Amino acid sequence: MEAVTPAPPVIEIEDLSLAFTQDGRRTEVLKKLDLTVAKGEFVAIVGASGVGKSTLLRVLMGLATPTSGRVKLSPDPEAERPLALVFQDARLLPWRRVVSNVAFGLEKTALPKAERLHRAMQALGLVGLSDLAQRWPHQLSGGQRQRVALARALAVRPAILLMDEPFSALDVATRENLQDELIRIRRETQKTIIFVTHDIDEAAYLADRIVALGGKPGVVRSLRSIDLPQPRRRGSLALQEIAMEVKADITADAQGPREDWVI
Repeated sequence: MEAVTPAPPVIEIEDLSLAFTQDGRRTEVLKKLDLTVAKGEFVAIVGASGVGKSTLLRVLMGLATPTSGRVKLSPDPEAERPLALVFQDARLLPWRRVVSNVAFGLEKTALPKAERLHRAMQALGLVGLSDLAQRWPHQLSGGQRQRVALARALAVRPAILLMDEPFSALDVATRENLQDELIRIRRETQKTIIFVTHDIDEAAYLADRIVALGGKPGVVRSLRSIDLPQPRRRGSLALQEIAMEVKADITADAQGPREDWVI
């Protein structure tokens, strides 16, 4: 049997710490994080509010500077952009139609307008919204707006897709539907995905690996691989056991209430 060659790393984080000073007071947000993400991997980052999950995405996007440590990105050179970020709020421009919102990220490129619109329509097709291209954002449901936001990120053809609690504001049925859509899109595009969530069940259902952050400052409490094939069955005993193990990892030696957790 031939040995399987591991996928090359596209993200390497070594000994990363981040602190800021405000009103003369120094606050540590992240401390000595180590993480390597392979090409095509789906990694979920879980932790309570304020543990530094979104801050880590900001560091990867170059929007926040670590106090110490190293971050190395080695995205696919064939990708047109190294990273794209999907926020919790869809952040659509209300004066632009859906297709124009999706094409927005392409406007500073050298692509002609016709190609930008073609790309936008391709991305809308990928998220199943081609028929809503000419609608205005206010005519969409919450789930549809998040699909448009995802299409906008995919339209720029990034190597790595960062997602910051993109489904947390949606009702349960819509959230579960979009989780399944994301699994399909990931299968079709083979994107590397870093997915931030406080919902451990969501992380176990979607990810290849879960990074559990805990404490203040946030530290890596555990790295757990999920060796379960897709599609997975919601509520299965295997997923419940993983969720409970991750919760135990994070709350070990932690102080304070646990209301942030969704199991």
